[in-house]
Amino acid sequence: MLPGINPRQAKQMMRKLGMSQEEIDASQVIIKCSDKNIIINNPSVSKIRMQGMDNFQISGNISEESLEKFEITDEDIKTVMNQANCSKEDASKALEHSEGDIAEAIISLND
Repeated sequence: MLPGINPRQAKQMMRKLGMSQEEIDASQVIIKCSDKNIIINNPSVSKIRMQGMDNFQISGNISEESLEKFEITDEDIKTVMNQANCSKEDASKALEHSEGDIAEAIISLND
């Protein structure tokens, strides 16, 4: 908690100040943002209650997951259909699998 202070004394001081701390057993914490998710694996999570408000302190292994959306247009589907000589359904599936990458979709259908 506080360097040079006995943990028991620190808890007593926190209690006198109207603060409490609780450890939370969590396996993963996900923070959802508009453009990405921040993922914290194997977290150490503490819930600190102070002046009627709950605050969380989180540390752990952090990774990010992009939420970039790709858009598949009819023109993209037609291009893949013509280049790979396939059905509309196959072209759509290949484009979804390649996250909208036309070249990758054509190559996957030609393999």
